[in-house]
Amino acid sequence: MSIIAWILIGLLAGAIAKTLMPGKDPGGCLITMVIGIVGGLLGGWLGKVIFGVDSIDGFFSLSTWIAAVVGSVIVLAVYRLLAGNRAR
Repeated sequence: MSIIAWILIGLLAGAIAKTLMPGKDPGGCLITMVIGIVGGLLGGWLGKVIFGVDSIDGFFSLSTWIAAVVGSVIVLAVYRLLAGNRAR
């Protein structure tokens, strides 16, 4: 069940990450959703590995959302670095 919750959170976290890091991305809305899902899962995994917390404390927990948004920002930054160089 926690994977499904991270996917749902990731969808919203991708939109938040896009808002925090405005600019032209080499992808559309679908890519942003995928980045959010991957970022949400990454954030949950990093929270578990680094801080030793449960992968999801609750859908409305602030730590859950922070982990998902931070993971999404990381994935978005890496995507921009990799995809931005290919487009040139």
